Amino acid sequence: MKDLKKVNDQVKPLIEIHEVGVVESVRKFIVLASGIPSCVNGQIVDFENGSRGIVMGFKEDYVQILVISMGGEIRNGDKIYNRAEPLYLPVGEGFLGRIVSGICEPVDEKGRIQPDAHAPVFFDAPGIMDRSPVEKTLETGTMALDGGIPIGLGQRQLLIGDRLTGKTTVAVDAILNQKHTGVICIYCCIGKPYASLLRVVQILNERGAMPYTIVVSGISPAPVAEQYLAPYTAAMLGEYFMQAGRDVLVTFDDLSKHAWVYRQISLLLERAPGREAYPGDIFYSHSQLVERAGYMKPELKGGSMTFLPIIEILQGDVTGYISTNLISMTDGQIYFNSSLFNKGTRPAVDFGLSVSRIGSKAQWPAMREVSKSLRIEYLHYQELLQMSQIRTSGLSKEAEARLKRGAALSVVLNQDRHVPQMVEGEIFVLFALNKGLLDSLTAEQIKKFKTEFFQFVSSKAPELIQSLRKEKKLTQEIKEGIDQKLKDYFSQLQI
Repeated sequence: MKDLKKVNDQVKPLIEIHEVGVVESVRKFIVLASGIPSCVNGQIVDFENGSRGIVMGFKEDYVQILVISMGGEIRNGDKIYNRAEPLYLPVGEGFLGRIVSGICEPVDEKGRIQPDAHAPVFFDAPGIMDRSPVEKTLETGTMALDGGIPIGLGQRQLLIGDRLTGKTTVAVDAILNQKHTGVICIYCCIGKPYASLLRVVQILNERGAMPYTIVVSGISPAPVAEQYLAPYTAAMLGEYFMQAGRDVLVTFDDLSKHAWVYRQISLLLERAPGREAYPGDIFYSHSQLVERAGYMKPELKGGSMTFLPIIEILQGDVTGYISTNLISMTDGQIYFNSSLFNKGTRPAVDFGLSVSRIGSKAQWPAMREVSKSLRIEYLHYQELLQMSQIRTSGLSKEAEARLKRGAALSVVLNQDRHVPQMVEGEIFVLFALNKGLLDSLTAEQIKKFKTEFFQFVSSKAPELIQSLRKEKKLTQEIKEGIDQKLKDYFSQLQI
């Protein structure tokens, strides 16, 4: 378990012994110091003007320090003190509903946060023997994900695509959908404009998601050190709740900006640039981060931490250095296609390039039953649609039937942003689709069915929804109940 420092246990000793060094040079946010030979990577140092820094590396006669908080101007010759301890930051229940910086300082003008403990920002990921298999569903509220690319509690699922293709929207919808699940959510903004963070916070406030959410702000105007530390701080905050036996969802938006920040730091540290000018240890830096996700064993309280890292690519190129790194170290990727987005597909998920290495193992058995052919049907429909647009002669009846089914499936998977759906409602819609009841409906009628049928069942037979939530599988009794409600719904509409 992580070495937490309880707030009440922090008693200062009567005598403190510090190693004292001298600042030799200052390069923007990088300081070279001498006279502190005992320090190691990741340790905290204090400057005489009240600034703080973290040891990032070493040269022949100097220690390289990244300044993480400024207490004043740092000059050559200033004294520097080695605290001989790693970077600890505050954690606790009080952070829920708050916006904090990359070093856990409140930035929402709501006053000081009372921490429950202090935890190390850089910490080794749980070992394999401490983990349980990923088998429980994370309900994202997006049918394309819950049905086609399921995500399990403790999984690391990459969201990858061009700029403005809906990656953040899907991640925010997953946060909104945790309102009644008990999952703690952390949204980590890295290197993005303040306006982007403001939009996300506004949505979370409007939809009532802030009480169970922590926002970690590493926006582009923030100091470079805070942008660099932001994802590690978010993981540290999540680990506090995971170790208490709770489920946590962490979104990193986005790690491509974090890689840019780390490249900037590394070039000032005079480290040799590698592929695309990134330092050679960027792979280690990100893998050390994403490995902290997982599902803990029951004897370790059984908490979980799920990661949704986001990566922005250029013109659909998934072969970039950072994107291939993240693809290799996560449990699958959801690829957002800009051409699908431009055609009006929402979310613009490309099922051909998206994959989950957990597979259907994390799905409810009921969802697995109704969505087992969803991806292949949709991909076949896309191929058939392209062929039908090229051919000039008529199509066979079988092809026309498949086109109708595919068109209905497209409407079913299309979803308005920030309107997450309950898993039971998604199962009802896919159940009706598999029965062929939606094939003859217009797009408007299908949209109406998607929004109305769950409400219809909730008012007429709430016990059916409760049974499905409890059993998580389609028993014969539940199937008969859904069939009856479908008949009742369509008979009253006279469709």
